Amino acid sequence: MSHTLIQKDYYRIYGKWPGRFIGRALMNPNFRYIYLFRKASEHKKKSIPGMFYRLLLYRYQVKYGFQIYPETEIGEGFYLGHWGTVIINPKVKIGKNCNISAGVTIGQTNRGSKKGVPVIGNEVWIGTNAVIVGNIKIGNNVLIAPNAYVTNDIPDNSIVTGNVAQVTQNENATSGYINNKV
Repeated sequence: MSHTLIQKDYYRIYGKWPGRFIGRALMNPNFRYIYLFRKASEHKKKSIPGMFYRLLLYRYQVKYGFQIYPETEIGEGFYLGHWGTVIINPKVKIGKNCNISAGVTIGQTNRGSKKGVPVIGNEVWIGTNAVIVGNIKIGNNVLIAPNAYVTNDIPDNSIVTGNVAQVTQNENATSGYINNKV
């Protein structure tokens, strides 16, 4: 049985697959935003459904502080831990089973050797107020601690702390942090 991206995002939050109607889950502001993000992403920008979902998405961007655009490539099992300011550049690519906390910025650098946007791997946990900028690659199974400032590539199986980011290898970096993986 194939499950949709929305069902997989739902599973990350609730730990079970949704039934036919996910209305109750839409009471959760984080899931509501992810739902509208997925719907806006699946429709062309200038189509009637595309314009409708983008209008609703914009409303929730303002209401909840999420600034994640339909053009952003985000894998299945996306999880927003808390609502509050989250800014993600539309050119960023994020893998599956990623958690993002409040106050996170994933952005672009406009000059220098790191000009561009990050590519984030699978099973990455990003803590409150972390900043990840530039043309860098974040590996799989990476925990980025709250308030970390990341401007360099991070290898798989790492824990990142501090400003300037310090990297520690750890095979269990996200163990216990990322639940209900899809």
